[in-house]
Amino acid sequence: MTRLLHEELGLFGTSILTPQNVTTIVGNARILSDNIENYSQHPTRRVDLTAQVAHGVDLSRARLLLLEGLVAIPNVVREPAPTVEILEFNLAGAVLAVRPVCRSEAYWQVYFDTNRLIAESFSQAGFPPPGELRILRSDAGAVATDALRSRAAAATSAAD
Repeated sequence: MTRLLHEELGLFGTSILTPQNVTTIVGNARILSDNIENYSQHPTRRVDLTAQVAHGVDLSRARLLLLEGLVAIPNVVREPAPTVEILEFNLAGAVLAVRPVCRSEAYWQVYFDTNRLIAESFSQAGFPPPGELRILRSDAGAVATDALRSRAAAATSAAD
């Protein structure tokens, strides 16, 4: 398990060696007045990721693909079970909250494996990339095209 290694406790500050092999000096006043987050105190930890899904993708199918894949990732615990739920909607489509729970020491392995699962399962399912501009054909085809162009322009200006 990766833990912070204590190097030195001084009168005014504490030196800590991080897992990245960087010495961080924290003032003792800050330690006593700020919140301290301990990522390794409990045996399990939830990984919080999101997956952008393009408009038109069957959300039930996307959720099922991810749920089936999450239980196959090494170190994902069965209880509590992983969850995949609709978090929000944006101009590109739906955003899914992807939340497996794992042993604390396996957090980064599960984090990276889950990101890989999202990319590979959506690609293999043939889901279009989010934000891809698609022309909708209808009786008012020109109106639908103009509406999509306007939404794409709004998304681009919001990103700038």
